[in-house]
Amino acid sequence: MPALVLLGAQWGDEGKGKATDLLGGSVDYVVRYQGGNNAGHTVVVGDQKYALHLLPSGILSPGCTPVIGNGVVVDPAVLLSELSGLDERGVDTSKLLISGNAHLITPYHTTLDKVSERFLGKRKIGTTGRGIGPAYADKINRVGIRVQDLFDESILRQKVEAALDNKNQVLAKLYNRRAIAVEQVVEELLGYADPLSGYVADTTLLLNNAIDQGQVVLFEGGQGTLLDVDHGTYPFVTSSNPTAGGACTGTGVGPTKINRVIGILKAYTTRVGAGPFPTELLDEDGEKLRTIGGERGVTTGRDRRCGWFDAVIARYATRVNGLTDFFLTKLDVLTGWERIPVCVAYEIDGKRVEELPYSQTDFHHAKPIYETLPGWSEDITQAKTFDELPKNAQKYVQALEEMSGAPISAIGVGPGRDETIQINSFL
Repeated sequence: MPALVLLGAQWGDEGKGKATDLLGGSVDYVVRYQGGNNAGHTVVVGDQKYALHLLPSGILSPGCTPVIGNGVVVDPAVLLSELSGLDERGVDTSKLLISGNAHLITPYHTTLDKVSERFLGKRKIGTTGRGIGPAYADKINRVGIRVQDLFDESILRQKVEAALDNKNQVLAKLYNRRAIAVEQVVEELLGYADPLSGYVADTTLLLNNAIDQGQVVLFEGGQGTLLDVDHGTYPFVTSSNPTAGGACTGTGVGPTKINRVIGILKAYTTRVGAGPFPTELLDEDGEKLRTIGGERGVTTGRDRRCGWFDAVIARYATRVNGLTDFFLTKLDVLTGWERIPVCVAYEIDGKRVEELPYSQTDFHHAKPIYETLPGWSEDITQAKTFDELPKNAQKYVQALEEMSGAPISAIGVGPGRDETIQINSFL
C-alpha cells in the first residue's frame, strides 16, 4: 500500500487542503511534516468552509488519523484554539497525534520575529510574524524547546532560562525592548501540558509500523516548493523544507517507503510576501485573478500577488521533488479570458533560459517569455470528467502537463469537495 507526499509546487496557497481532503477518506493517516501556523489550508465541505493552520487537513475526514510530525513547530495556544474551534463545529478532533519531538513556538519567538522584521525596514522578508523562523533557529542552535519538555518542569525551566539569557540581551540592547521574565514563560508553557498530554505520541514509530502493516499514509507539506529554505527563492523563503525530502526528516519515515509524490499547481501563480515573481501582474488582469480567485492568505489575511502560470517553476518543482503527479487547482478562475498567457521560459541578459536559474541575481532579473493559449467562456464547475471540459480548457490543461514534466492526474474546477475531476487515481 502506498505512502504519498502531497506538496505545493509553487509559492504555496495552491489548494493543498482541497487535495488532501479529497484523499482523506481513502487514507489512514494524514501527516503535517513541516512549518507551523504560518501555513493555511482552506477546505470546503458542503456549505461549510474550514480554515486550517496547524492541523492536517485529514482531521475533517472521519476514520483518518491526523498527525503533527516532528518537523513542525507548534504554537500550543494556536493549536488548542484551532482544536476548540473545530470541536464547537462538531468535528471530532480526538484522534489527533503530536510528535513529542516537535518544537514549540514560545512567546519570545513571536516577539523576536516581529521586532526583527520591523528592524529590517525595506529589507524585510515578509514573515508572518508568528515566531516560525526564530523557533526553527533555536532548533538548529540546539536551544529549542520540544513538546515533550512540557512534561518535565525541571528541564523546561532550564531550557527557558538558557534561551532567555541570550534573547533578553538582544531584546534590550539591540531592539530597546523590555526583557521577558523566565517565570512568566515557564508558567504559560506548563499550562499547556495537561490539555496536550493526551495527544502526544512517538509518531515516528507509529507511522513506520502503519506503513509496514499496509496502511495508507499521506504526508502533507505546508507552503510550497519555492519557499523551501534550501531550494526556494532564498532569502524570501520559509524556515523549513516543504519539498519532498522534508517529509522524511519531518516524520522519521525513510524515502524508500514513499511511493508517490504529488505536486499541487494553481492554473495561474500566486505568492504572499516579498521576493521575486517573474509573472506577477500589476494590472487589471492581476486584480481580476485576485478577485475571482479569492486570493487572500488563509493565515495572514494578506492579498496574494497574482500572475500567469509559470512553467519554468513547475518544471523545477518536478525535478527537485521527484514529482509523479500534479493536481491542478482553480482552473475555473480562468473562465472568461479570451486569451491566456503562459510563461514558458525566461529572458535573462538577452538570453532565453528554460530552467530556473540557480543564481539569485539572475532570477531577480528574469523576464517572462509567454506563449498565449486560447481561453474559454463556458462554466466548468459542473464538469465531472475531462471530456466535459470545453475544448480550449482541455488544450490548456494538456499544454501545462507537457510543459511541466509530470501527468496532471486531477483538476479542481471549483472550491467544493466534489468539484474535482479525477483523471488518474493517486492510490
